[in-house]
Amino acid sequence: MIKINRKVEYALMVLKLMKDKDANELTTAREVCDKFETPFDTTAKVMQLMNTAGILHSQKGVKGGYTLSGDLSQVSYMALVEIIEGKSFMMDCHEGPCELIHQCNIGQPIKRLNDYLINIFNALSLNELLAEDNLLALKKLPEKKVEDCPIVSKVNI
Repeated sequence: MIKINRKVEYALMVLKLMKDKDANELTTAREVCDKFETPFDTTAKVMQLMNTAGILHSQKGVKGGYTLSGDLSQVSYMALVEIIEGKSFMMDCHEGPCELIHQCNIGQPIKRLNDYLINIFNALSLNELLAEDNLLALKKLPEKKVEDCPIVSKVNI
């Protein structure tokens, strides 16, 4: 399982809440915090980042808040992660602090895995990800369980 940054989780919570509302209904950071018990400063910062990136539109004032700027099918999950985290998802073995870099034999497989995940995350729109119905069924890969692997099935899991 891929670990999702807490800020990205908050962004997804915000977007899901807003997606389920009327298009012109405003959402505030306080509302999100009260509903999901998230920290105010972090939630507000995430909403500001999405506003700056054009995913949200802010309305200033005492009765202000945010609305969705447009269609979430035009924004990929990968784009959201990079907006919130401020960096690329890509992991490069040669850039990170790794004591095993000179004797490692899985650099290419890790690169292949990263490339595969990046392609999936670039293709996955926020609209698909946050949909209540199963829009992902068309793209969904066949499910495989660990027990179905011929090698692993011989080992007690």
